[in-house]
Amino acid sequence: MSSFKDDFILASGSYLLNHSVGRPLKTAEQAFSTQFFTPWQTSGREPWQDWLQVIEKFNQSLAKLFNAKVTEFCPQVNLSSALTKLIMSLERLERPNAVVLMSEVDFPSMGFVLQKALPVTCELRFIPKELDVTDAAVWQQYISEDVDLVFVSHVYSNTGQQAPLNEIVSAAKSQGTLTLIDVAQSAGIIPLDLSQLQADFVIGSSVKWLCGGPGAAYLWIDSVHISKCQPKDVGWFSHENPFEFDIHEFRYHQTALKFWGGTPSIAPYAIAAHSIDYFANIGSLKLREHNQMLIEIVAKQLEDVLISPRERYARSGTIVLHFGARQQQVLKSLNTANISVDVRCEGIRVSPHIYNDMNDIEQLLTVIAIS
Repeated sequence: MSSFKDDFILASGSYLLNHSVGRPLKTAEQAFSTQFFTPWQTSGREPWQDWLQVIEKFNQSLAKLFNAKVTEFCPQVNLSSALTKLIMSLERLERPNAVVLMSEVDFPSMGFVLQKALPVTCELRFIPKELDVTDAAVWQQYISEDVDLVFVSHVYSNTGQQAPLNEIVSAAKSQGTLTLIDVAQSAGIIPLDLSQLQADFVIGSSVKWLCGGPGAAYLWIDSVHISKCQPKDVGWFSHENPFEFDIHEFRYHQTALKFWGGTPSIAPYAIAAHSIDYFANIGSLKLREHNQMLIEIVAKQLEDVLISPRERYARSGTIVLHFGARQQQVLKSLNTANISVDVRCEGIRVSPHIYNDMNDIEQLLTVIAIS
């Protein structure tokens, strides 16, 4: 795996914060310049036709990564915006007594969106935070026949837990419930085949394991739902023909791009498309194997302070550790040694990527041992 290390811009020390922001590729700046600046700088014409090819490349890269159709993806500014647009487009949630289910350990931003975007007649129901979200039986208990939509984080950022997606989707389908998956913390590091999973909707971003920077999020909609969704937050790029320019005639785009909106950003997607394509060519399975190999070494050494799941099937790409009374001293020592981690309510989060190696892990363990 050492050859991958040479492909990334890495500062001194050990960077183990990939659950937050992934490191950029060395080729990212040139790819950005070629795709975004060159059409703008070298032509006397407007660069929109070249710029729109960037979006096409972005969607193509996502389709390759997730094994889905290009027409099922739509760029979004961030997950909150994607979730808002989607929720407001679903007629089913407007009926009296509709129910949306999520966990209390979901990322708060997603809860904020649902509280504000859902109709007042819709109930937002929570799986209590005390329950184990890695246990399929918990989900099966709460996905009752009156639930219209279940929101699932593939990975829970503070706990390093992985939700049992296949079992959740199966339970939802048996009740006629729609599924919406948040892959912000899993995209790239945990294999996800959307053609096999048969979820209904997915939202995700590029800033973490995909190393694509902020501002390049996305919305995926299974083809069977595209024509049924009626987004309210639209603009000229939601139109079937954005360049028709007839103010009296709006027709939804026939693909997921109906969720696009007004004049789009291009720059973030130029970086992200390049990076996502890089990881799609490696394959999420290889990324997962390398990540789990390094995590397993840490888990074996520090089993007594492990907060995240011990079982591989239940854990994400992040290991969470809590040292009790030693916590602050360990954090201070890691910071002094230039080892980049962070801490949340559950503990210290450590996330090795494809460009991390045994040297990074050995240094981490050594510093912890002497703290």
